[in-house]
Amino acid sequence: MEKSKVYFCSTITPENVLKLYNALGVTLPGKVAAKVHSGEEGNQNYLHPDFWKPIIDHVGGTVVECNTAYDGERNYTDKHLKLLESHGWSKFFPVDLLDAEGPDLALPVKGGKLLKENLVGKNLANYDSLLVLSHFKGHPMGGYGGALKQLSIGCASSAGKSLIHSAGATGDQTKLWDFVAEQDDFLRCMAEAAGTVVEMFRGKAAYLNIMANLSVDCDCCAVAEDPCMADVGILASLDPVAIDQACIDLVYASKDPGRDHLVERIETRHGVHTIECAAELGYGSRDYELITL
Repeated sequence: MEKSKVYFCSTITPENVLKLYNALGVTLPGKVAAKVHSGEEGNQNYLHPDFWKPIIDHVGGTVVECNTAYDGERNYTDKHLKLLESHGWSKFFPVDLLDAEGPDLALPVKGGKLLKENLVGKNLANYDSLLVLSHFKGHPMGGYGGALKQLSIGCASSAGKSLIHSAGATGDQTKLWDFVAEQDDFLRCMAEAAGTVVEMFRGKAAYLNIMANLSVDCDCCAVAEDPCMADVGILASLDPVAIDQACIDLVYASKDPGRDHLVERIETRHGVHTIECAAELGYGSRDYELITL
């Protein structure tokens, strides 16, 4: 079987993001959902809308997000819409908060061991293709955040996020922390949920990971650690498993003295287990060819 192709550029600019997307040789059809992370209020590390503007404009994309399942400025529609405006997303792009109104869209989990369905914002059904724009970095619960997290937690509605975090025990965010799953179960649920979105947009999705502002914390943290190592570069692929695996490998290969702190975060949370489960489910490969541009 041919290895998945992952394109890499070490110089991080909006223009090079577009260059790597074009290297994929695809044209996303129809109405394009551009999945970003809106950035929690107070977070200093998230990638701002002006950085993403050339690629989103190029595909004619609509910025899409979903509400969270934890306290902050993004857990309810009214607050999240205000944040999308204050962070500049609404200034630059059409914006769609996918789960602003219910009911959620239930996607069946094929081959799932823990989840029977994944709940995503119902407006996701209004799109023909998906551009997943991920800021690769650490994460306090998942170990790391990349394409698979954007596909799973990122596209899940508030209720869907609760299902993933609780391994299917509850979709009620007010009860979530009474049903927190065992760590590896949570990671597997991310993989199972991500697979449903991959299936929904099969052949009509592309993935870009930006290895910048490499903090051990996610953009969902209002109080996040500053980056612990230097920026690495931009990656692009049609395979969400391969692109996340390539990012992990680049962290491990780094000679930066701060990489140990990020590796510790990934390993103490068993972060690679999400990638392992995603590969097991068959919607991507850990075997890839890294092509430097």
